[in-house]
Amino acid sequence: MGLLDMIGPVMVGPSSSHTAGACRLALLARHLLGERPRRVEFGLHGSFAKTGKGHGTHLALVAGILGFTPDDERLKESLSLAEKEGLEVAFKAVELGDVHPNTVRMVLEGEKERITVTGSSLGGGLVRIFDLDGFEVRITGAAPTLVIRNVDTPGVVARVARILADDEVNIAYLTVSRKKRGGEAMMSLEVDRPLPEVPLRYLEHLSYILWVRQIPPVTD
Repeated sequence: MGLLDMIGPVMVGPSSSHTAGACRLALLARHLLGERPRRVEFGLHGSFAKTGKGHGTHLALVAGILGFTPDDERLKESLSLAEKEGLEVAFKAVELGDVHPNTVRMVLEGEKERITVTGSSLGGGLVRIFDLDGFEVRITGAAPTLVIRNVDTPGVVARVARILADDEVNIAYLTVSRKKRGGEAMMSLEVDRPLPEVPLRYLEHLSYILWVRQIPPVTD
């Protein structure tokens, strides 16, 4: 355990969970969209809905969508900066059931893509995205992460694992989810280092791969 594990992340704002964590969740969501967001709706659950404004949660979420980190001084001006960039932002309170009280559901729209991302701020700046478009995922921002949407056909997971192994990229954690057999599926892979550009592009061009996102770490 290091010093930052005890005192929390370097950040702008009063709360590691409501400010730094919120910013990191939104930053991960921006990476998952894979393009510049044009519109985002934040559904705030539990403590995020009740005390978020006082802790700067709204500012932090918008800052993350803009690509800022929790220690960026521009976080305090994120709403006005979003307006200048033409980013449409909306907030509402939602009830998401039996989840962590610091949870947000984000619906992001870009020029081509639209995704729904749900994640929680767990305290101390730690976060976890657990749902992407209705698929179970595990994205913590603590390590490079590959997120792959694919057609559910036999051998896909093994093929992806082989491509990573050929480039000596080790898988630390793997989550696989599907809605129905033979439909679409999603896998999230936390890895020890980013996958190089050439095998990443190769993955994208496989017939059963719908899209690939390589997410950089967002924690200190």
